[in-house]
Amino acid sequence: MMGGMAGLEGMEQPRPRSDPAAARWDIPGADRNPAPAPCGPASAALDLVGDPTIGEVRLPSRPQSAGTARRLTASVLLRQWSLTPQLAEHAVLLVSELVGNAVRHTGARTFGLRMLRRRGWIRIEVRDPSRGLPCLMPVQEMDTSGRGLFLVDKLSDRWGVDLLPRGKTTWFEMRVTDR
Repeated sequence: MMGGMAGLEGMEQPRPRSDPAAARWDIPGADRNPAPAPCGPASAALDLVGDPTIGEVRLPSRPQSAGTARRLTASVLLRQWSLTPQLAEHAVLLVSELVGNAVRHTGARTFGLRMLRRRGWIRIEVRDPSRGLPCLMPVQEMDTSGRGLFLVDKLSDRWGVDLLPRGKTTWFEMRVTDR
């Protein structure tokens, strides 16, 4: 779904982590490729803040956290899941946009990052305490800002927002080729 407000029709209610539907996204061993131990700055980010494939990683709501989120995304997609560099590059860009929105527009002290994989798909979520919905704005060629959700809409296969009792989760999904 790439036209309009993809993913916003019929927003889902939050599901506890033990919910069977949530479990489809994180089947231990089913879609994860065991990867060699990562090294370098991306690995350091995993060691410092945690693994967003195991549970939500909380990051401070500061511009510098976008870099941490990008390094985590690259590490997971390239090293843990062995996905293509182009897919990882697109996902890193989209994570940066969602994190930027959470930092700039929510007034939160922290936000959460989570990455899920199931056969043929990845899903990346950014959770914040604001219930304000993001808005997909029309984009003009010369615009220097406001392109974040436009990029999410164009580069992801699906995206949306799940309202929570206290906040929201903004997410995107991308198709992947399982090897």
